[in-house]
Amino acid sequence: MNKTAKGNVFKSIFGEIGNGIINFFDFFLGALQKVIGIKGIPYLFVLPNLLIFGIFILTPVLLNFVYAFTGSARFLPTDRPFVGTRNFERIFSCENYLVPNSCQEDLFWRAAQNTVVFVIFQVSLLLLVSLLTALVLNRKIRFRGFFRAVYFYPVLLSPIVVGLIWQWILMENGLLNGILVGIGLDKMRFLTNANWARFWVIMVSVWNGMGFYTLILLAGLQSIPADLYEAASIDGADGWKAFHGITLPLLMPTMTVVLVLSMIRAVQVFEIIYSFTGGGPGTATMYVVQYIYNYGFSSPNRQFGLAAAASLLMAGVLVVLTLLQLAARREEVYE
Repeated sequence: MNKTAKGNVFKSIFGEIGNGIINFFDFFLGALQKVIGIKGIPYLFVLPNLLIFGIFILTPVLLNFVYAFTGSARFLPTDRPFVGTRNFERIFSCENYLVPNSCQEDLFWRAAQNTVVFVIFQVSLLLLVSLLTALVLNRKIRFRGFFRAVYFYPVLLSPIVVGLIWQWILMENGLLNGILVGIGLDKMRFLTNANWARFWVIMVSVWNGMGFYTLILLAGLQSIPADLYEAASIDGADGWKAFHGITLPLLMPTMTVVLVLSMIRAVQVFEIIYSFTGGGPGTATMYVVQYIYNYGFSSPNRQFGLAAAASLLMAGVLVVLTLLQLAARREEVYE
């Protein structure tokens, strides 16, 4: 049997199998449609996603509310007595919120202060670096496609992998200290000095996330009509004047979205920090999500109610940031 004949046989077999599958689904969906009606078919297709959402998202959220208003170290909700707002009162029991040592739950406020500082510096630097990178990649340069892929590649890496790679580079006997010793310099305490640890946590997180925001800003830059720049060039407005008068105003809605998205992500930072510094040295790089994780999962003396209360407080902050994002997008659409 020649190749053409074999190909026809395979096509015939697979064609019959395909027709059989199609006929089966036609029969099954037709019978189902008679039972639930044609208006119920869309809900049938949505049902698997609704089940997944309900089991893995909605149910944990509802349980979180239960844990936040109950006490004891027991896990089952039925074994936990109702304590009202006691967990929240413990968190907010402070003489001065700017001095964590004056608070009953000082670790939470240390984590909150660390998170605020991280968000301010990380988001500012991320927005600046992403904007500069997008401006460069929007120009007609050689190997532009290659550089776009290179800048986006860190986004594809798992945060755990990123943290472990940079830990290997920056630890006491790591790659960077090996280079410093090789050229006759002393080792640096990159991960055991609090200030250095905070610095590198910000830098590594910016390196890991800038590609995503660069891509968004690049799309915003490419949506600006080239005619505007040509008209500005005729009027003698090149370089900084064109950027200040055309690029920046038209890119502002996109930058607002990037700002809010990066803030939401920065508030939730956890995986990369946990694998990179573990929150140390001490509590220098411990943020709110790690505080919740420690109390809810890793601590020998687990306090589910306290962790749940802290997570609800953080959820409130995220809701506010999400509303800002929606408002920014609505403004972008109307403009």
